[in-house]
Amino acid sequence: MVDIIIVGGGPAGMTAALYALRNGKSALVIEKSGFGGQITHSPKVENYPGTLSVSGNELADAMLDQILKQGAEIEFETVCAVEDAGDHKVVKTEEGSAFEGRAVILATGVKHRMLGLPGEEDLVGEGISFCAVCDGDFYAGKTVCVAGGGNSALQEAILLAEKCKEVIMLQDLPAFTGEKRLQEVLFARPNVRSFTNQKLTALETKDGALCGVTAVDTVSGAAHTVACDGLFVAIGLIPENEPFKELADLNRFGYFDSDEQCLTKTPGVFVAGDCRSKAVRQVTTAAADGAVAALAACRYLNGL
Repeated sequence: MVDIIIVGGGPAGMTAALYALRNGKSALVIEKSGFGGQITHSPKVENYPGTLSVSGNELADAMLDQILKQGAEIEFETVCAVEDAGDHKVVKTEEGSAFEGRAVILATGVKHRMLGLPGEEDLVGEGISFCAVCDGDFYAGKTVCVAGGGNSALQEAILLAEKCKEVIMLQDLPAFTGEKRLQEVLFARPNVRSFTNQKLTALETKDGALCGVTAVDTVSGAAHTVACDGLFVAIGLIPENEPFKELADLNRFGYFDSDEQCLTKTPGVFVAGDCRSKAVRQVTTAAADGAVAALAACRYLNGL
């Protein structure tokens, strides 16, 4: 049995492991695919303190190397359930394993809702982005499209309009659904064009990089291609917290309903990172959550 089991190997999970280990606790990190989470989609990370520029993969590798050298255990399996056994927790996986820990930190992250177009996954980081704060500078003076029409899409577009030559909004519904004030701010910009009833049907590439998108007007049925240097997809995030709802309350969007203390209704179970309810989802806030959750878990184990 280990002291703390961490479900998820993104920045939140790896920071949690680091803080647990440096506080004298044993830590097991269970990750279903690859360490780093959403940060691995970023070809360059230039907003992480102390690091001028690094790829998301390089940052993830450095975090993993750090916790391994501190003594972290890792397993590549998909967690499907966590059972509360009182003085310890049992973490079960789809592969049939059962791991026991005195405390559990759920750092399950989120995944971006995708458009579902052929070749989309391959273009992430090669023209397709999800975060204007992270990647907007790479498109300074260029033309970008933004897919979506809710608050997130409008906020991303406002940031992009400060840097890009042109921002083209493509909404598949008859109207933009974001707040009226955000629409007023965005559409007052002279370098912003907006189109509704536009369903994206294909991604255009040149030399392996995105160069445009094809859209079909859902009213007229007419198809047209929009040339662009980048596409920001802002059609929502998907938390994967349903298997743990008996241990930690979920809000109406499916995120863990926990504040900055990273606590849950179950003693010995903590949450961290993008999977919890929060206003800002960045690598720095995920790492901050990991530290908070790990220290809370250590206090729990120490009987404080």
